[in-house]
Amino acid sequence: MIDAQLGVEAALKRFERYNPSDRILALDRLLVVLETLGNPHLDLPPTIHVAGTNGKGSTVAFIRAMAEAAGLTVHTATSPHLVRFNERIRLAGTLISNDYLVDCLERVEAALLGYRPITHFEAAQAASFLAFSETPADLLVLEVGLGGRFDASNVITQAACSVFCPIDLDHQQFLGNTITKIATDKAGILKPGCPAVSAIQGSEAEAALKAEAAKLGTVIDFVTAAEIAAIEPPLGLAGEHQFANAALAAKALKTSGLQGITDDAIRAGAASAHWPARMQRLSPGPVTALADDMPVWLDGGHNPHAGRALAGVLDTLDREEPAKRTMLVSAMLANKDAAGFFAALKRPGLRVFTCPITNNDNSFSPEALASAARDAGAEAEAHQGFEAAMKAAVRAGAERILICGSLYLAGKVLALNEELPA
Repeated sequence: MIDAQLGVEAALKRFERYNPSDRILALDRLLVVLETLGNPHLDLPPTIHVAGTNGKGSTVAFIRAMAEAAGLTVHTATSPHLVRFNERIRLAGTLISNDYLVDCLERVEAALLGYRPITHFEAAQAASFLAFSETPADLLVLEVGLGGRFDASNVITQAACSVFCPIDLDHQQFLGNTITKIATDKAGILKPGCPAVSAIQGSEAEAALKAEAAKLGTVIDFVTAAEIAAIEPPLGLAGEHQFANAALAAKALKTSGLQGITDDAIRAGAASAHWPARMQRLSPGPVTALADDMPVWLDGGHNPHAGRALAGVLDTLDREEPAKRTMLVSAMLANKDAAGFFAALKRPGLRVFTCPITNNDNSFSPEALASAARDAGAEAEAHQGFEAAMKAAVRAGAERILICGSLYLAGKVLALNEELPA
């Protein structure tokens, strides 16, 4: 297994030589390669295309679970991965095998003819389209990687439904520094004549989505509060905010025209959905042992919107276990709004223990992240390693630990705790 995984990593690393020097977001490079491969992106199952800032992964998980509960076979394309690259490509319910993934990547590399430029993400997208086109399924749930209009997933020409999760500020260096610019870019996945649905949005994002839809002569159907209230507990994913994600998933499936999407299937899928590192309680393992086996939760949220969602989850946990004092162990990429994330948690007496993301030069230093937490009104200590931060939280009297701030950190934690996403 280790040797096979190394083969995947070696195949992926070879694409570094083809990386373009400019225009990270573009479609023309990928379209040329896909044409050489026989245009697999035009031979896909009915596709639900999911964009947005927050909740994409959870919404994809709900769509998949509900569709499978209806008896459908489902492909999914998600990013980033947490531990293994294979997590990005799920074929008819099962993660792509190492051998098949390497085969698809090698065919993509051959199509580059030794010189064609392509980004790492575009190459991975091309490989996934090969796999999706060659493996039978009833549905493909395709998650946008970054933005929408020029994201590599947007080479598809038709969608059973275009889906917009909540839109907020993120990736401003690529998408623009206002909600309007970001929402306008994400609206680029809309297709003429194809239905679209959206989560409840802020006024600025809603206006931008509607404006772009009007240009195409189409309409976006927005989730209502009543539709969220109609989602019945229990949910497979923790947090009150997940009811909104489940309602969006249900609306997308009902809008898509797929057969068998009954209320029973929606209920069953909502209850069985699983998505790692989204308020996931860790199983007993090396990480929980660091915390003296107290409850340890893991979430990859890293922006203010995610911070608000986490605050709601912690409020619920506090009501269920009022004696538990929560402390945070956190690391974060340096291009994120760290102060905004911590401020959004809005918890009196919040204590944060920061650490770096191992082998990642683009993360906040522990000192800088601790300073951002203090700016947001939290107590904070900087530590030079994850284990040191965990042990410090235990010494400080934590009764529950939430590890948060980065999907990169989340992946390392899952690997360390020997909980590989399957």
